[in-house]
Amino acid sequence: MSIRGTVTKMASNAAARRATPVIATRGARQFLDLAIDGFSGFLGAREVARRHLIRRRDVNLANRDSIDQHVRLAGAQGFLTNIGGFVTMPIAIPANVAGLALLQIRMVAVTLHMRGYDITDPRVRTAALVTLLGEDDVRKAVTAGTLPGQPHDIAVSSTGASLELLTRVASDVTSALVMRVGGKHATLTVTKGVPLVGGAVSAGVDAFSTYVIGQYANREFPPHVMIERA
Repeated sequence: MSIRGTVTKMASNAAARRATPVIATRGARQFLDLAIDGFSGFLGAREVARRHLIRRRDVNLANRDSIDQHVRLAGAQGFLTNIGGFVTMPIAIPANVAGLALLQIRMVAVTLHMRGYDITDPRVRTAALVTLLGEDDVRKAVTAGTLPGQPHDIAVSSTGASLELLTRVASDVTSALVMRVGGKHATLTVTKGVPLVGGAVSAGVDAFSTYVIGQYANREFPPHVMIERA
């Protein structure tokens, strides 16, 4: 690895360590609620799902359109930065990371809602956040015992979702996203002298990662009817 690459990686690791405890201890639940329920200028998952279902009248087609929509939004760098900065100033994590997390959590929540899961349930909300780790990292975490199960297992768990699990997952997701953004910036150093190419690479990385998460959620959460608890 080059000196520049080594320095970039070290900076990414440092950023992850700085950001992780802050979101884990001060804003995990609030951030998750904002991503799923929405706020001014950012529609909640239910409303996004409703609009796609009205247009398509088919759950699978509507879900596909939702994923496509979020992939396009993830490629819009200005959108990610503006939304992320507006929401997360008190949480103090990088704006691009926050914007990407907002979009990806909402996208997964739309899939969950369309498939019949109760997205007001803490178990389901935690499962949506876990999904952002990606299939490979989730599998490793389950094998290592740091996660109690796959996202679907968490969504339908009979034991509920603890705050401790939520904050630990938020920590892991934040670290993963910061590292991905750090890796993207390392790639951009290659195209530093060509701004248009650099912007295209940056947009492409965010869009592709969102597509991968969307497809993972699509496979992970089959149609389901939540049973009301007494």
